[in-house]
Amino acid sequence: MINISDLINRKSEEKKLNLKLDIEKFSDGFEEYEVLEPLVLDGSLTRIGDILYLDSIVKGVINLECSRCLEKFPYVVDLEIHEKLTDNPENKDDEIIFINDDELDICEIVENNIIVSLPMKRLCKEDCKGLCSICGVNLNVTTCNCHEENIDPRLEKLKDLFSNH
Repeated sequence: MINISDLINRKSEEKKLNLKLDIEKFSDGFEEYEVLEPLVLDGSLTRIGDILYLDSIVKGVINLECSRCLEKFPYVVDLEIHEKLTDNPENKDDEIIFINDDELDICEIVENNIIVSLPMKRLCKEDCKGLCSICGVNLNVTTCNCHEENIDPRLEKLKDLFSNH
């Protein structure tokens, strides 16, 4: 939590932020993400009128699960965050985060921005071979002797059409 009473009460125009965030794990409701290297936020909060502008960069490392092989791997977070906040209840802009006290939960804002920025297809490496669809072995680690001949029985005769006799 960050005390922002000086900005809300218009005693200052800007607050510099350099924080090591106390986040060990966070979740998007489906998957839990473990923080491997602390998330560090560097930026500022600037007041213009009744709007506070959060402009910052967050860096750190979190653990993701590969979409192909299901192994955990470290993912480097290097993310710019630009958010608008206000304590004015009459401001109906959907892109502005409403705050109703002198404390700002910066961790929640960072977690939400990281979740939104994560790639849809999470790969431990670009050429990940994934899992064997028959026996389930991780093909990055070992090979298997499964033969993938899942041919639709209705099309079995077409296979002979292309074979060399």
